[in-house]
Amino acid sequence: MPYVDGFILPVPTDNLPAYRRMARKAGKVWREHGALEYIECIADDVKPGKLTSFPQSVKLKPGETVVFAWIVYKSRKDRDRINEKVMADPRLATMMDGKDMPFDGKRMVWGGFKTMVSL
Repeated sequence: MPYVDGFILPVPTDNLPAYRRMARKAGKVWREHGALEYIECIADDVKPGKLTSFPQSVKLKPGETVVFAWIVYKSRKDRDRINEKVMADPRLATMMDGKDMPFDGKRMVWGGFKTMVSL
């Protein structure tokens, strides 16, 4: 079964063009190193909840939107191997140091997930 890295993060709406450029570049690198899919989605129908929600998970501020993204790998072993190569890829060096991020990385939520159902 595939393995998935998932991400939720807040992006200032004014920074969406820069974020899109960064995401395209990152996606290209992940795919070149072996990721099966790289998908980034912008919030369209996400409302604050009473207890939890996508906006609450990233402490969304006025003028920001939520991005929900995931990367699919063949296996956890492949994910670990691919991520090691991605983190060492010089094309992403400035992105990985956090200085040129078009979003607040401190409010990003991420993790790795085993596939439970795939139809």
